[in-house]
Amino acid sequence: MQLTINGKVQDVDVEENMPLLWVLRDTLNLTGTKFGCGVSACGACTVLVDGVAVRSCSTPASAAIGANITTIEAQMMPDTLQSRVQAAWIAHQVPQCGYCQSGQIMAAVSLLSQNQSPTDDDIDVAMSNICRCGTYGRIRAAIHSLSRA
Repeated sequence: MQLTINGKVQDVDVEENMPLLWVLRDTLNLTGTKFGCGVSACGACTVLVDGVAVRSCSTPASAAIGANITTIEAQMMPDTLQSRVQAAWIAHQVPQCGYCQSGQIMAAVSLLSQNQSPTDDDIDVAMSNICRCGTYGRIRAAIHSLSRA
């Protein structure tokens, strides 16, 4: 099957029901997307499919055929939303252990692309990823720093 990942068409020879996470990590060696729980609960595996945050551990690869898949490895162009989110993460010292951060960043990019001025409640709903270090306050501050009020 063909998948478009980070703007590049990739031919992959995998089972249609193989989770997108394992296509990314094991087949294409894009290991920035993390495995956490395997049941869509933690969000470490979050990627964007046509701009929407999805949990790649439970998304079959075949469900992403014809879509634009964006991972944390996407080429960073200056002043893109993804690069601004990453800069805000650094400025607000969001990462602690860092394991969940690629998924957190991708979820924040999806939120901000759909809602440029999210409230605390909007952030709490959209950022359903689990952070064992508990940096939720810093995540919220980073997102608010990018808001267009």
